[in-house]
Amino acid sequence: MADLRITRENARFQQWEALLTNRSKRHRNRELLVQGVRPLTRAVEEGWRVRALLRAEGSGSSWAEDLWSSTDAERVVLSPDLHARLSGREDGAELVAVVEMPEDGVERLADSTRPHGPVVVLDRPTSPGNIGTLARSADAFGAAALVVTGHAADPYDPQAVRASTGSLFALTVLRVPGPGPVVEWAHAHGYRIVGTDEEGTTLAEVDLTGRVVLVVGNETHGLSSGWRAACDDVASIPMVGSASSLNAAVAGSIVLHHALQQRG
Repeated sequence: MADLRITRENARFQQWEALLTNRSKRHRNRELLVQGVRPLTRAVEEGWRVRALLRAEGSGSSWAEDLWSSTDAERVVLSPDLHARLSGREDGAELVAVVEMPEDGVERLADSTRPHGPVVVLDRPTSPGNIGTLARSADAFGAAALVVTGHAADPYDPQAVRASTGSLFALTVLRVPGPGPVVEWAHAHGYRIVGTDEEGTTLAEVDLTGRVVLVVGNETHGLSSGWRAACDDVASIPMVGSASSLNAAVAGSIVLHHALQQRG
């Protein structure tokens, strides 16, 4: 298949550029932009479908050449200035991929490649960076899935993808409007639900083994009333300094590490 060449801004380019900032268009078209060596490598390794691969005119790295020559996706050569606008880099040297976004739906939780790990829920996060950071920790500590609930930042925002350093593609990722579908699925499949809050039981005293859903609340307001009511346990992280709370991604990472230790 011959490479498509785009040297001037056109409707196709504008559609791709909108994926950087317009979440409605991302989810309407079910596609996201993936920038950077590690995120794109992980997306390919984990079997996410690449719809188009974009590069700048001129030579690239050996990694870029290998992926370019082996892909079965549409291949598009852009002028350097257009590619730089999509790549997030001034030189626009590496590849950018248009990747297909999976469908949402709690039934996908049963398809996780890590069925014995905890399911992590991030409730109403406002920061894409926090989503990406928690995805990285969830991957590192063996979680099965990352679920974003409520009115929240987009897990497919480029900031979230970059912050995850590709770990987002190793997890089953879902967006769910509220607790209901996840709680129903958890009860049907024998999962306990453990929330995090500064007024909960000390983390070391909470059982995080077996089938468990770990819920991390909003950065400012904590757990929603719906999630709090659904929790079988609420765990707190002991602190001795003057900080009143932890960053949501940091708190979630600590709980995930503790769960990994308990699981041996």
